[in-house]
Amino acid sequence: MLCVEKDVSEMSDMEQKQVMLSGIQPSGELTLGSYLGAIRNWAERADQFDCYYFMADMHTITVRQNPAELRRRTLTQLAAYIACGLDPEKNTLFIQSHVPEHAQLSWVLNCYTMFGELTRMTQFKAKSAQHAENINAGLFDYPVLMAADILIYQPDFVPVGDDQKQHVELCRDIAERFNGIYGDVFKVPQPYIPKVGARVMSLSSPENKMSKSDQDPNGCVYILERPEDIARKFKRAVTDSEMSVRFDPEQKPGISNLMQIYSCAVGKTYEEIETEFAGQGYGVFKKTVGDAVIEMCRPIREETDRLLKDKAYLEQVYRSGAEKASYIASKTLRKVYKKVGFIPR
Repeated sequence: MLCVEKDVSEMSDMEQKQVMLSGIQPSGELTLGSYLGAIRNWAERADQFDCYYFMADMHTITVRQNPAELRRRTLTQLAAYIACGLDPEKNTLFIQSHVPEHAQLSWVLNCYTMFGELTRMTQFKAKSAQHAENINAGLFDYPVLMAADILIYQPDFVPVGDDQKQHVELCRDIAERFNGIYGDVFKVPQPYIPKVGARVMSLSSPENKMSKSDQDPNGCVYILERPEDIARKFKRAVTDSEMSVRFDPEQKPGISNLMQIYSCAVGKTYEEIETEFAGQGYGVFKKTVGDAVIEMCRPIREETDRLLKDKAYLEQVYRSGAEKASYIASKTLRKVYKKVGFIPR
């Protein structure tokens, strides 16, 4: 997941609104972690920010994809964004591959990124181990595309999950290196990590972040899943032998993760949750959390299904979104091309 937020205080009415941009790969369905950690909060920011949200389809192909499935998931993700409250009239929604400036800037930034920097990326090492049969150049190089995704919109802050901090640091290094040669071309973004709902953990291995690449399918919950599947996963969630509902991430990671999810779903504090389930077994608690997540996701799933039946509307949304995004991105790209010595077309 990539998030970009431009946060400028005390702006005048004549200045542009603050900018926020985020991209999530359509390599699978949207997870509960993505929803609670980021997407749920995006809709509330439409009045404060000029928001850009994209389906990061270019990033997905570092791993072999079924083309028909990728197209289906991309449209489903777009529909789910809207169902989560992202009004296309207030937010710019687009598909990454529809804005070629991302890839064009990525090539230029490649020439200002050191090989040694990319070899130090821990996610490349982890993904190489997962996909040993397909360690391709794109897998090695995708942090540069991520840097291009960010820098082309000139943000001030990049709020991301802490597993992406290294990529943001690389993005800053690339921007500073380029600026050191050509002047102030890029704003150098600062990393920002949300404190609430920022890191939902796997239900089966709560020491790891919830991810659609989880080896255990019971570890990851998807917001568009059938209610019975969601209930089953929470029923099987890993806890501990203590049998007390108490928030202690170090000693009780499984229960603490479930408490965080329940807190986000129903709006209760950890103290209120501890009181609610005092003296009750984990079975009751896990069922209650599962039921709360099912009810939270139900309207999203139903609205997504409705939107997917209106392909003409979705096409209109992503076409107009790409046009606006490309207009903004092209300004940065023209400046970069001029700086490096390319002749304008």
